Amino acid sequence: MMLSILCALVVTLVYFLAHRWLEKLVLGSGAASRSVPARIQYVKKTISVTLTTVYLVVLSLVLGLNYGEVTIFLSSAFAVIGIALFAQWSILSNLTASLIIFFGFPYRIGDLVKVLDKDDTITGTIEEITLFSVQLRDERGNLATFPNNLFLQRPVVKIEQKNDEKPLPEFAD
Repeated sequence: MMLSILCALVVTLVYFLAHRWLEKLVLGSGAASRSVPARIQYVKKTISVTLTTVYLVVLSLVLGLNYGEVTIFLSSAFAVIGIALFAQWSILSNLTASLIIFFGFPYRIGDLVKVLDKDDTITGTIEEITLFSVQLRDERGNLATFPNNLFLQRPVVKIEQKNDEKPLPEFAD
């Protein structure tokens, strides 16, 4: 009994340390990518829910719940969640794409980009990156909203804006 309590304390300590480390990672990545504070909060909440779920499963196993009981509960919960998300699979896809965009996307809010599509090419400034979509404002002021998963699937070109062309520096031979 004492061993399981000690293990539970270790698991809890690891959970809190991992939670703090991941929060710092998200805040640092968000600051580096000039993300909107609301966007950082979305990502922090998503990671926090995932980490807490893993913590509760591990803690229940450490405290002596039977492996069979835990797996029956988890399989039932995942079955319900899976059925709910099957009809709306794009929600899960957009959430995953949102995390990919947050950590590894080369374009940021304020960048002028061109989204290439065989039917319609859209050029605009990235105005907002939310949990489910990326919003572009074109030169006429129209707002185009792309689901995150679609935005990752299309070729995107960053357009360099020309600001008062400056002469190239001369180098001495």
